[in-house]
Amino acid sequence: MSGEVSSLDFAPIGGASEGASGSASAGVSALPGADAGVGSAIGLYARKTAGFDERVARTVEVLKQAAADFGPGALQSTSLGVEDMVITDLIARHGLPIALSTLDTGKLHAETLALIPRIHDRYGIEVEVFAPVNEQVVHFVRANGEEPMYRSVELRKACCGVRKLEPLSRMLAGRTAWITGLRREQSANRAEVPFREDDGQGRTKVNPLAEWSWADVWHYVQQHVVPYNPLHDQFMPSIGCAPCTRAIAVGEDFRAGRWWWEDSSKECGLHATHTEPDRASTESEPEASPPTSTSGAQA
Repeated sequence: MSGEVSSLDFAPIGGASEGASGSASAGVSALPGADAGVGSAIGLYARKTAGFDERVARTVEVLKQAAADFGPGALQSTSLGVEDMVITDLIARHGLPIALSTLDTGKLHAETLALIPRIHDRYGIEVEVFAPVNEQVVHFVRANGEEPMYRSVELRKACCGVRKLEPLSRMLAGRTAWITGLRREQSANRAEVPFREDDGQGRTKVNPLAEWSWADVWHYVQQHVVPYNPLHDQFMPSIGCAPCTRAIAVGEDFRAGRWWWEDSSKECGLHATHTEPDRASTESEPEASPPTSTSGAQA
């Protein structure tokens, strides 16, 4: 791609509320407007707030500077969540030469994986997919079962290690910078997220949406008809692997639907700089309580 792309060059997919296929009966979100009874995340959360246009402009400059500074060494590591879909739209809209990659852990929702061909159809961008090493997954499952994450924090982190961290290391091999959808509003651990930081592995992590609010994200999605995961319409603001994601309930934190049976920092290790330090001794770490439901939280 070259040059800037007008919003007119992107034909809407399914209309302005595209992606709204979930029912509001699965749970009730703690996020603003969840009591409005609207059936889509756009209807619930999108609103333009003071300074939105300036925040978008700063984000575009952050992305342009990353492309200028790192060239082919930069890529967007997309989770296919709504924040990352916004970043992909900005990359395409402004014709930035930034590659896209994602992780297929083998445990993702079908709705998440469906976004990969949609990105290509919408923007003409190929998304390189990195999967865990099959032999490692087979060995881990034989030793620990299909869903060991429910038995202890240690096993959950080991599962993340096989399915996420190892393929991430291959994704980032030879790269000098990676672009993420981290925002300060997402959790207490991420409250100080800067636009740029050292990832601890000799690379620069770029967080162009660091200062955006949830309302900003959805206003942008509404404004530009950005494709998104329909599970966001089902009160899942943070979507990971299927066994480890549920809807959030009234009063719950933004990331409460991730590993909800744990008392933990709600991180998998992909963003180690924003993870709480491990307890002094993992030997005394209590086992996680097994989940009581994976179909959504009750109000």
